[in-house]
Amino acid sequence: MNQTPKQVCVVGLGYVGLPLAVGFAKHLPTIGFDVNATRVKELQDGYDRNDETPEADLRNPNLTLTTDPTQMRDADVIIITVPTPIDKAKRPDLRYLISASQTVGQHMKRGAIVVYESTVYPGCTEEDCAPVLEQASGMKAGVDFKLGYSPERINPGDSEHTLETIVKVVAGQDEETTEILARLYGLVVKAGIHKAPNIRTAEAAKVIENTQRDLNIALMNELAMLFRALGLNTRDVLAAARTKWNFLPFEPGLVGGHCIPVDPYYLTHKAQEVGFHPEVILAGRRTNDTMGIYVAKETVKLLIHAGRPVRNAQVLVLGAAFKENVPDVRDTRVKELVEELHSFGCHVEVCDPVVLESDRRYIPAPFVDDPFCTRRGHYDAVVLAVPHRIFRERAYSDYLTLMSALAQGVFVDVKGAYLSDARADTSGRVLYWNL
Repeated sequence: MNQTPKQVCVVGLGYVGLPLAVGFAKHLPTIGFDVNATRVKELQDGYDRNDETPEADLRNPNLTLTTDPTQMRDADVIIITVPTPIDKAKRPDLRYLISASQTVGQHMKRGAIVVYESTVYPGCTEEDCAPVLEQASGMKAGVDFKLGYSPERINPGDSEHTLETIVKVVAGQDEETTEILARLYGLVVKAGIHKAPNIRTAEAAKVIENTQRDLNIALMNELAMLFRALGLNTRDVLAAARTKWNFLPFEPGLVGGHCIPVDPYYLTHKAQEVGFHPEVILAGRRTNDTMGIYVAKETVKLLIHAGRPVRNAQVLVLGAAFKENVPDVRDTRVKELVEELHSFGCHVEVCDPVVLESDRRYIPAPFVDDPFCTRRGHYDAVVLAVPHRIFRERAYSDYLTLMSALAQGVFVDVKGAYLSDARADTSGRVLYWNL
């Protein structure tokens, strides 16, 4: 195959796969395959529960959404975009990747190109996935079918940095495959295509993107804890430091989700496999993994300072998702925050109108739908953990109405969304804290 492919199949229709399938369907016949029948039925009905894809795009006649793997048999290129999580021991969990590879191997045609977009460690595509494809298909990689890797760079909830506007890295197991993939992705990605020299390089590039971000946020989190001990406000320090042209504008926060808290462990796994101990990467992970617990402990200290009993204290946590304006609760640090508050005897309620009701079970606390109407004056402390747009639209005074007037309240504003309002408040009604 020395021309642009005529049909594409995308395996996995989550945050990564669905935009990809929709994008390709604007240019050529595209199959979107997923094993989750509920997800596929919703998409067929024009509904994306992640609220990322318009109904019109889902109803494009060029896009076939299916749970039937035989539909991929005519695809020239099959792109695998399944999750790559970690297990409880923080080791790479490749079960979804291996399962998808088995399915693809059983149904792909001779001459197809199989591309992986899932985040993996260097060598995974050729050393772990290729043998599965070969065994399932009875064909030989590099002879009967070709391999490629193009790391996903989707940022959920970000309308500025989209599939079309982010440079795409592509790599094939030979030069011809790389050129084919460059032409294919070039149909959708307008920001440009970067051709990596080989698959392992492309894999490594992806895994360090999120590792770098994780480490920079870990540094900010450690500095935030230090500045708190020094009596300084982190936001003031960062505002001053940002006036230098080469200061990197990272901020402290709760690092969650399916990418940043996970990807560094794929790199450290491979490092330890070759006898290298990645001290800095693991130190950063330890810092970020404990930030939910740190925020909970700071909340407890503030309750004590405000003269409110910690045991049986009524605490409202606003936001449960791993980041602003997305419904995803995977690996959210809010879970540890809530658990730590429970360990001190606090009664915790959670409000997050962005998170789907079916996903609330992952957070160990009861949810309230509209505390600003139904729980006014009820709480000893309010923790704005994830400042969704719907929360930021609220006035500072709205948060004060949530707190009991019997004693000084506590307002924990993790990302400092209301710092200027809190400084202008001279009433003394609340103790305000930000990370």
